[in-house]
Amino acid sequence: YTNQFSQPITQIANLSNTIQSTIASAERIFEILDAKEMTNDFKNLPKNIKNPKSLLSFDHVKFGYSDNLLIKDYSLKVDKGQMIAIVGPTGAGKTTIINLLERFYDVKDGSIRYKGFDTRTLTRPEARSHFAMVLQETWLFTGTVFDNIKYGNEQATEDQVVSAAKEAYADGFIRQLSKGYQTILNESASNISQGQRQLLTIARAFLADPEILILDEATSSVDTRTEILIQRAMEKLQSSRTSFVVAHRLSTIQNGDNIVVMNHGSIVETGTHEELLDANGFYADLYNSQFSNGAI
Repeated sequence: YTNQFSQPITQIANLSNTIQSTIASAERIFEILDAKEMTNDFKNLPKNIKNPKSLLSFDHVKFGYSDNLLIKDYSLKVDKGQMIAIVGPTGAGKTTIINLLERFYDVKDGSIRYKGFDTRTLTRPEARSHFAMVLQETWLFTGTVFDNIKYGNEQATEDQVVSAAKEAYADGFIRQLSKGYQTILNESASNISQGQRQLLTIARAFLADPEILILDEATSSVDTRTEILIQRAMEKLQSSRTSFVVAHRLSTIQNGDNIVVMNHGSIVETGTHEELLDANGFYADLYNSQFSNGAI
C-alpha cells in the first residue's frame, strides 16, 4: 500500500520538474523569436572615402557591450599584406575586435572602413565575404571530407579542393582514410583526430582564398612537426593577404606589422614587437613572463 501511495506522488514530482524545464526552455526560444531583426538602417554615417590609402581602418572607434565603453577612441590603419596581432590574457577582449570586424556587433561611435566604405553600409554577408576564419575550436559538419573543405568555396572544382588540401598538408592523411575524400564525418567529426580536424579547417581557408584572414591560435591542436609545416603554409597564405592573428604564444607574432595589446576589455598598447618591449609596459610583462627561466 505504501508503494502504491508513493508512486503517483513521485510521478507528479518528476512531471513538475519536466514542466518547469519546458517552460524555461520555451521562454528562451520565444525570446529569440521575438528579438528584433538586425538591420542596416543607420543614420548620420560618415561619408565614404574615395581612393583610401589603407585597405582597412578603425577610425576613432568606440564600443562597449553595455553603457560602459571597452574601446575608447581607437584608430588603426591596416595596409594590404600586413599582419595585425591581437594579444592579451584570457578574457581580455581579443575576440571583441574580431566580432567588430565581422559585424557580429556594430561600433557605438566612429567607424570601421573597408576600402574606404563604412562596413555598416555593407550587408553582413557582403562584409563577411571578404574574410576567412580559422578558429582554435574546429567546426565541421556531418558529410564527406570533400564537402567540408568545399564549404570554403562552393564554386570550387575537385582539383581546387585537392590542391587546397595539399597546401594545408591534409592530403596525405585524407588519402589514408577508408574512402579518402568521400569519407563521411560524423556529427562531432570524432572519427578523425583533433589535429586532423584542424587541418581540414585550414584547407577550407586556403580554398576560400580570402582577402583578409583571421587566425585564432590555429595551430594549437596539432603536433609539433605538423605545426612547423602549417606555419610555413600560413606564411605563404598570409604573404599576399591582410591577416589578424589572435595569439596566446607571443613567439608566433614577433614579426607582426602591428601588435594590439588588450587587457580587461580595453586596448592598452599598440606598436611593433620592438617598440612595445622598449616601452616596458604590459606587453613587455607578458613577454617576459612567457620567456622567463628559458620557458616558451
